[in-house]
Amino acid sequence: MERGPTADEPVENRNASDAVTRRRALAAGGALGLASLAGCTALDVATGDEPAEFAAGTATVGDATLDESGYELNDVSEETLSREVEVAGQTREVRVTNTVAEYDKAVELFGERYQAAVFAAVTTPQIQVLGQALNPIAEFSTRERAEIILSRYDGVGDLERGSEYTTEVLGSDAEVVVYTAQGEIEGTGASTELELHIGEPVGVDDDFVLPLAAYPASFSDGENVRGMMNGLEHEPNDES
Repeated sequence: MERGPTADEPVENRNASDAVTRRRALAAGGALGLASLAGCTALDVATGDEPAEFAAGTATVGDATLDESGYELNDVSEETLSREVEVAGQTREVRVTNTVAEYDKAVELFGERYQAAVFAAVTTPQIQVLGQALNPIAEFSTRERAEIILSRYDGVGDLERGSEYTTEVLGSDAEVVVYTAQGEIEGTGASTELELHIGEPVGVDDDFVLPLAAYPASFSDGENVRGMMNGLEHEPNDES
């Protein structure tokens, strides 16, 4: 099964519309879309001639919560992936559309401003198997989820698991694992200790939502991250 880029793989810069150097939208969609389709069988999708389509809604941080956090919206993006599977002896196309809402906080270094802290809400659709909803993100370990958000940084190493806590995400209690790592703020060459908050995916409507965050440990942003997790709002896909 394919994965998205790991922490050690380079991620290209994108041009920012302001003075803050930012990366392109979080590259989680491809990994989650392909994970969603892993193991599909004839029982996983309904028969028919048309492609089976699964589209996620969008999870975003509420405005009031965001105003208190010091983070800003970077991008809300979606990615559609397709894969052919065998259904009742015939080839069937399955399409999955994921969305990622990404927020960031800048830091000033050497007279320039750079993306230093990132919070993301990844939304992926449930896939129905004989009336039961599959959680496509469940096969990702917390360490693999950490690598998704670490793709925002360069020169990442020394990833270590630390404490855990439980907090509310979209009406459910979600476990969050805290990691530390060393990494460079992209574009600066400046290495810093990073703290990561890696949530577990929670089910809401026809989707699963995965909250992720990473920031320089010196920011002491744990309370802001927890607040943004608590302040997530979900809008279902209109076509679901």
